[in-house]
Amino acid sequence: RGGGRTASRRPSGRERHDEKITVYVSAEELMDLEHARLVLRGEHGLAVDRGRIVREAVAVVLADLESRGDASILVRRLRGR
Repeated sequence: RGGGRTASRRPSGRERHDEKITVYVSAEELMDLEHARLVLRGEHGLAVDRGRIVREAVAVVLADLESRGDASILVRRLRGR
């Protein structure tokens, strides 16, 4: 697996990002992401943008993949289980 970054994988957080990808999502997925942003702000006092939420989510899923492999949530979801 990847270079020993397992559970210590951290998202980049609030810093300038030079790399960019485009990800297409459904209208429902975008609304869910926006809802999560509003919940984080309203219920948890966290003012974060959608990009930060996505980076955090990616870091969590990749750490789970590295540490749990075949049993990770990503593998299970992609296999439809």
